[in-house]
Amino acid sequence: MPVGAASWSFTEDDFAAITRALERFLTDCNARCALLVDRTGQLVATVGERPSFDPTAFATLTAADFSANDQLAKLIGESDFNSLFHQGEKESMYLADIARRVILVVLFDNRTTLGLVRLKMRQTVNELAQLFETVFSRAAGAAGPSILAGADDEIDKLFQ
Repeated sequence: MPVGAASWSFTEDDFAAITRALERFLTDCNARCALLVDRTGQLVATVGERPSFDPTAFATLTAADFSANDQLAKLIGESDFNSLFHQGEKESMYLADIARRVILVVLFDNRTTLGLVRLKMRQTVNELAQLFETVFSRAAGAAGPSILAGADDEIDKLFQ
């Protein structure tokens, strides 16, 4: 089950590495903006041109879009879709899953092509997946036993 940003955090070095990877990606494919959104709809980072819309509301809608498409994938026999593409007349966006917990959203216009964005996206997704796996494993290692660990057993004992 995906875990939201509230259960993990990254260091300044993590954030710098994520930002560098996204800046390199935007330069390589000439896209306008990249947003990282966790699966609960929280905005994690924005790199590139400042969006002309509310990025917080956009993050929530992005997570909902990805979740809805996961359900559509299941209906057709797929476990999930790891990327989505939405094309408009002037603006388009490409979304990619990173480590099953974060969504990378890339906004681009006619200064680039979908093919170039997809090509550069693969490399960036792999790089970010490694970075986030490190962050997630650090969070999992730091978490002690849950305060509710064993609560189910204790409740069962009460009703026996």
